[in-house]
Amino acid sequence: MGTLEGHLLPGICLLIFSLHYSVMVSLALLRGQRFLKPPLTPKEKRGHRWWQLVPVEGMMKVAISLTGIITEFFYPPGVNRMMMVDWEDPRRPFVFYDNWYHVTMYGFFTLSGVVDIVSRACQAQQNVKLERAAEALAFCVLVLLMACHLENKGTLEVRTHLLFVAPTFLVTLVLTMEVWVPDQPTLWVLKTWMGLVLSTWMLQLCVLMYVPPSGQPWRAENPGDLAFLLIFFCWHLGFGAIVLAAVYGLCSLWHHRISSWREVPRTKYQLCPRSYSSEELEKLRTEGCSIRWRQIVKCAKEKGSIFA
Repeated sequence: MGTLEGHLLPGICLLIFSLHYSVMVSLALLRGQRFLKPPLTPKEKRGHRWWQLVPVEGMMKVAISLTGIITEFFYPPGVNRMMMVDWEDPRRPFVFYDNWYHVTMYGFFTLSGVVDIVSRACQAQQNVKLERAAEALAFCVLVLLMACHLENKGTLEVRTHLLFVAPTFLVTLVLTMEVWVPDQPTLWVLKTWMGLVLSTWMLQLCVLMYVPPSGQPWRAENPGDLAFLLIFFCWHLGFGAIVLAAVYGLCSLWHHRISSWREVPRTKYQLCPRSYSSEELEKLRTEGCSIRWRQIVKCAKEKGSIFA
């Protein structure tokens, strides 16, 4: 939807998802995880309550995308843009094509959310590759729609949307690669960084096109205004890297604090094992477990379980 609200909704949602992924990537790097999101255990070994089975991320994708579809068709209240062809006109022209662009985009992100829900909550075993493929398809459609969205637009809108397509294409490329190589931390960082750039640039579009700080609209015929678009975009690249580094620093502080708490020695009561045979104890001793061996022998002598 070509309004301030129509750009704010995806911009804010992209920013929330990007910050969420920033935290996930930072913690995964600090913990040395092999996968960004470890696969779930088989369905029969998980809890049986519905909130334990339904993925929050998939539900958010579906809810946000459906909200976007409804607003494209019926906002402001009283309008209806669901008609695709004007049948009263003898030429049968297509109408509301901008809205159908956006609805198609939201539809594929809805599909990605549904795939997440089915994969994690309905199937016996999670299908991570299918989830990644559906998400990559949604961003691929976004790139195609944004490229076609440039037709019949002013110079300013063409330039801003071209700069939007560049990081979107990189995110699509990374998601496609993750279908086959999901265990590459470099791809995690690149995807999260470009996601932050996408979200902040989308919010920048709201400022440029609808609420310019100077109170005067940007002039597409002014070379200086167009030049500053590229300058601002480069600033967004640096700002995204700074935000990602800041999130990593905060997660590092939290991770080291939690690790220090867990490493504090605590006195724990341990039950003496009573089921060891003399052959098993001899095997432990010969394998070099001298410390553990002395503890077991001492405990066994006190209980009189095997040396009585």
